[in-house]
Amino acid sequence: MTFEQSLPYIFLLLMAVSVLMYAVLDGFDLGVGVMLPKDNRNYRNQMIASIGPFWDANETWLVLAVGILLIAFPQAHSMVLKELYLPTLFLLIGLILRGVAFDFRAKAVTGYQNLWDKLFKAGSILASGSQGFMLGLYVMGFEYHWAALAFAGLSAVCVTSAYAYIGGAWLVMKTEGELQVFAAKKARIAGWITAVGIIAICITNPLINPQVADRWFSLPEAILLMPIPLMSFILLLVTDIYLKSVPVSQDKACWLPFMSVASLFLLCLIGLAYSFYPYVVPDKLLAVDAASSTASLKFIFYGVAIVLPIILAYTLFSYRVFKGKTTELEYY
Repeated sequence: MTFEQSLPYIFLLLMAVSVLMYAVLDGFDLGVGVMLPKDNRNYRNQMIASIGPFWDANETWLVLAVGILLIAFPQAHSMVLKELYLPTLFLLIGLILRGVAFDFRAKAVTGYQNLWDKLFKAGSILASGSQGFMLGLYVMGFEYHWAALAFAGLSAVCVTSAYAYIGGAWLVMKTEGELQVFAAKKARIAGWITAVGIIAICITNPLINPQVADRWFSLPEAILLMPIPLMSFILLLVTDIYLKSVPVSQDKACWLPFMSVASLFLLCLIGLAYSFYPYVVPDKLLAVDAASSTASLKFIFYGVAIVLPIILAYTLFSYRVFKGKTTELEYY
C-alpha cells in the first residue's frame, strides 16, 4: 500500500487518537463537574481549582477530532451531524453552560456563586450525557426504534458515570484529606456503573452486528483478543481495591486510579476500533469511500503534522507546570 492509499487509514487513526485524548483529558474535568456537591462550597472550590489550569485546553482535542472528521471525511461528517443533530445541539449547550459558569463563578458576588456552580454541574451532566447518547446511537447504526433509543439512554448514563469515574480518580491524585475520601467513594460507585455499561456494549454490539460477532468469536481471533476483556477486568478490580483503601499511607501511588481508568478507556477504544474497522460509520460508510481527495488529504496531513506536536507539547508542558497536589483556590 502506497502512502497515498494509506492516507484515509492514517486519518482514521489520528481521529481515534484525538477522541481518546479528549475522553481522558476532558473526560476527567467533565467528571469533576458532574461530581460537584451542592452542600459543600469548600469542596467545590478545591475540585474546580484542580481542573482550572487544564479544562479549557482539554477541549482542543474535541476540536481536532471534529476538524479531522470534517476535512478528511466530509461525507461521514455530514451523515453523523444529520443523524445526531439534536444530541450535538445539547452537547454544545452543555459546553457553553460550563464555559460561562466557570468564568462567572470567579467573578460573581458571593450570593450568586452557588448558582454558577449548579450551572457548571448541569452543563457537565448535559455534555457527558449527550456524548454517551451519541455513542449509543453510533454503535446501534443510527437506528431510532425503541430498543436503540433505550440502549442510547443507557449509554448516556454509563458514559456520564465513566467521566465521573476518571474525574474521581483525578481528584484522588490531586487532592488530600476529606475531599480525597469523598472522591474515592463517588468514583467507586461510578466505576460499577461504568462496568455495567462496558458489559452492555460488549453484549449488544455482537448481537446487532453479525460481522462484529465473527470478528470477536471466531478462532484464532477470539484467543488473540482475550487480553482486552481480561485486562479491563483487572483494571476495574485494581482501581476498586485502591479506591476502597483511600486514604493510603503517605498517599502512595495516588496516580494509580487515574492511570488505570485512562488505560481502561484505551482498551475500550481499541475494542470499538477493532469491531468497526475499516468503517468510519459502522456498516454504512468505509473510510476510503468517505475520504476527501488524495491531494486534499496530503495537504491536510502536513498541517496536522505541524499542529499535533504543538498540541502535545503544550499539553505536556501545562501538566508538568501544574503537577502535584492542588492548592487552595483564591479569588482576588
